[in-house]
Formats: sequence, C-alpha cells, structure tokens
Amino acid sequence: MPITACVFDAYGTLFDVAAAARQAASEPAHAELRDKWPELANHWRLKQLQYTWLRAIADAHTDFWEVTQNGLDWALEATGLDGNAALRQRLLDLYWELQAYPEVPAMLRALKDAGKQTAILSNGSPAMLDGAVQSAGIGDVLDDVLSVESVGIFKPDARVYELVLKRFGCAKDEVLFVSSNGWDAAGASGYGFVTAWVNRAGEPMDRLPWRPAHVLSDLTTIPELAGG
Repeated sequence: MPITACVFDAYGTLFDVAAAARQAASEPAHAELRDKWPELANHWRLKQLQYTWLRAIADAHTDFWEVTQNGLDWALEATGLDGNAALRQRLLDLYWELQAYPEVPAMLRALKDAGKQTAILSNGSPAMLDGAVQSAGIGDVLDDVLSVESVGIFKPDARVYELVLKRFGCAKDEVLFVSSNGWDAAGASGYGFVTAWVNRAGEPMDRLPWRPAHVLSDLTTIPELAGG
C-alpha cells in the first residue's frame, strides 16, 4: 500500500531535547552548567523515558510534564546541581520552547506538497506539544498533534499507535512512523506501521523482537521514503 500518512514522534525526533540545557549553559546566569550540560541533558532524557515505561508497567499514569520535571530533578541531583531553584525553573521554561532540528520545516512542507497527511504522535501532554509546535513554527504543516493523554498510557502501548488509525482512517501499512527512539520505532513496527528510526547518535540497534524498516541519520530523506 502507498504511504498516505507520515507520523512523527516529537521529542528527540522533531524537537532537539538537548536544546534546553545547551541554551541555559550559554547564559551568564547559569555558568555552573557550562561544563555539565551534556551530562545533565543525557540524564534528563533517559530518566524521562524510564519513568514513562515504569509508570506504564505499574499502571500509574501521569502527564508527561510531571515525568519531565521528575526526570530533571533526578538529573540535577546526579550532576550536583540540585538546590538551584533558578536553574531548575529556567530549564523547565526552555523545555516549552524547544528548537526543531534544522531540516524539519522543509521536510514537513515537502510531505504536504506531495499530498501526505502529517501528524505528531507523542507522549507529550497537549499543552507541552502546543508550545513546542508554536515555538518551532510548524503548525501549518501538521494535520494533527496526537497525545497519549487521550488513552492514558505511554508508548509503546498499542493503544497509542491505534490513535493514528482512528484519526486518519487508514490501514497500518499506509503509515510511515518516524522516531528517534529505537524502542519506539521497534514498537511501531510490531504494531504494523512502516517505520524509520532516526539514529542521529549512531547508537546500536535495540535488541527487541521487531526492527525498523529504515535507519536514517536525519529526517532529510523522509519525503523520498514516503513516496513524495
């Protein structure tokens, strides 16, 4: 079946999750972060993801904003920066204004010009996603922004991927699902989507029962994969 809908994970896929820590570290008010921001950003992202998995397993769902704050608090303590309320608040404020990767606007525009439907499917809460989409200026090239909050469980639960079919009325193999998370691309593959893993860091493939159909270094070639 031809691809009719291109659906993207948000954080780490369209939006640079390290941008908040990097930006704060460049500001004179937060010089203490200058040498520690890569470590903090890595800890923050990993704990954010781990807490979504643990909450899904334990049936203890909460919104992604709480998970994001919990992950940051762990990361601040791990890097010896806990207790700095001003830094914590600045990092959280910046997370609502994450930058899109440079190729994102043109890539989405090319998909729309080719007649493809486009959407975000994210663990993010609706308010967080709205802030990121507005900050990146990509709202006009997205048909929808789908959040796990409508089903009350985080990815890779199948109920999350099913949101795409309900929204667009398409078959599974008409969807190209794109994520920077190997486990997310694998989960979507297991669900039945055509998948692309954006492996910007050159990481090893996750040892899971399913594999993404495509492995990319960035999003530039997505229109070609979609047949646009």
